Amino acid sequence: MESLDVGKKVEKFRKDKGYSLRELSRLTDITPSMLSQIERGLANPSLQTLKVLAGALDIPIFHFFLEERETSDLIVKKQKRRKMIVDNLTYELLSPDFSGELETVVMKIPQGVASSNEPIGHKGEEIAFVLNGTVQLYLGDSIYQLEEGDSVKIPAFMKHKWENLSQEDVTVVFSVTPPSF
Repeated sequence: MESLDVGKKVEKFRKDKGYSLRELSRLTDITPSMLSQIERGLANPSLQTLKVLAGALDIPIFHFFLEERETSDLIVKKQKRRKMIVDNLTYELLSPDFSGELETVVMKIPQGVASSNEPIGHKGEEIAFVLNGTVQLYLGDSIYQLEEGDSVKIPAFMKHKWENLSQEDVTVVFSVTPPSF
């Protein structure tokens, strides 16, 4: 991981607001000289200084600490998806990686296959969408038949299991938070 350049962030947010160094100085009571040194990485601002800057720039203070991402790293080409096969189930990660708070996966369930022997729960909350086919969903103490276009929200720790009793393969797209793939 590269070191974080807070000064560059200050400069970016200042310019995004259309402020000159003098204007930001007037709003924060920080000298233009000190602001320039911060932006050029010649001075490290205190947490209190960052709070003042965040207030003047109307941004949460944590924005100074977010890492920049290459937009190309956010794209997942179909042929480059990470794949995992477990007991005849195929999982394909649609998310570019395991960072962040959300993960999206395609689950392919062949005919006659279940996601597990017994319903299981996990830490994350989940939203699932049946992309094609018909599938049995064991959710808590109930059983539901979901068809193409149906969706479900599965609360954290609620036991569930998917089972394909149909004569065709089923595809389910689900997002889970936090990531658990």
